[in-house]
Amino acid sequence: MNNLVKLYKKNKEVISYLFWGVLTTLVDLLVAFLLNQYTYIDSFWNTAIAWLASVIFAFFTNRKWVFHSSANNIKQFFTEMGSFTFGRFASLVLEEIVIWVGQTLMHGSFNVVKILAQIIVILFNYFWSKFVVFINHNK
Repeated sequence: MNNLVKLYKKNKEVISYLFWGVLTTLVDLLVAFLLNQYTYIDSFWNTAIAWLASVIFAFFTNRKWVFHSSANNIKQFFTEMGSFTFGRFASLVLEEIVIWVGQTLMHGSFNVVKILAQIIVILFNYFWSKFVVFINHNK
């Protein structure tokens, strides 16, 4: 048990990111799958709407419970939000490319391609948040 506690303390940030990342991914997938099932929105807009819902969720959870931002004024808060949103926008473009290639060029199932795209996006987003967004306030 002592080893588990040490392992957790050593990797707390990554474990927290994975936990909140899984929930963020579930928000994204749930919104995307519901829109795909119950609307006539095409996959591009479907993914964009799901992205927006997940970015809002991710910013606040990452800020508070993963990277423990110490931004203490409105300028720092909006700087973080802008940088976070820019990184997430870049990952949206990446996701759209993966989905387009997976569906259009490889004729893959939307659900399978969406899950693959999410794995790629999760990795990109962690490194962007850790090394760009929250680096100045989490020390």
